[in-house]
Amino acid sequence: MIQVVSVHSFRGGTGKSNLTANLAVLLARRGYAVGVVDTDLASPGIHVLFGLDGEHVDAALNDYLFGQCAITDVARRVTAGDGPGRLYLIPASVRAGEITRILREGYDAQLLVRGLRDVIAALGLHLLLIDTHPGLGEETLLSLAISDTVLTVLRPDRQDYEGTAVLQEVAAGLGVRRQGLVVNKVPPILDADQVRDRVRTAYGSPVVGVLRHDDDVMALASGAVFALRHPEHQFTGSLAEPTDWLLSGVGR
Repeated sequence: MIQVVSVHSFRGGTGKSNLTANLAVLLARRGYAVGVVDTDLASPGIHVLFGLDGEHVDAALNDYLFGQCAITDVARRVTAGDGPGRLYLIPASVRAGEITRILREGYDAQLLVRGLRDVIAALGLHLLLIDTHPGLGEETLLSLAISDTVLTVLRPDRQDYEGTAVLQEVAAGLGVRRQGLVVNKVPPILDADQVRDRVRTAYGSPVVGVLRHDDDVMALASGAVFALRHPEHQFTGSLAEPTDWLLSGVGR
């Protein structure tokens, strides 16, 4: 059974897109067929992590939403390194005119839903990860509504804590079956176990990852998927927990 996962955050700057890309790579390296779709149409960027220049992307999700191509024409296979799985990316356009058009005219939400279902079937995906726009815009609500799982990314920050409570409530109201939390960019001065306990108690949802701030991750500056560049690194190892949690929902 396909699992559709929205990777979301209430605010920007949580490292959501980086986490999405790394999880997708690790899932594919375990032998699964994984798709990643960038629905942050106002400020796309996950394509950069996979080494794609946005100005030279021939087809983007925007083209599909405006009836210019099939969604399977947008999906492109990207590397997950060694491993038996497959990884596909559906990027969004970074061209100013196309972003402006989306913001000005909007798009048919049901067309996006149909497109995601079509690409899942055409590519034989086991998991589809949706990299959402932060906050609670229309496209985000749509992504949550069609997802089996919501993985919310937050920092140990008061504004993130408050916003995450809103997200949890909205996702529950939309009937999302599984919710998990990843606390990212945790400073070394904080005790990871205490952070985990505090977040779990506050929200009543499983904390499926506590990721330390890492200078090596920062130094890479989104120049590549960290797990591809540094597969043996401690930070990559810490991603095993959220990866295992996502896989525990496959086939349910």
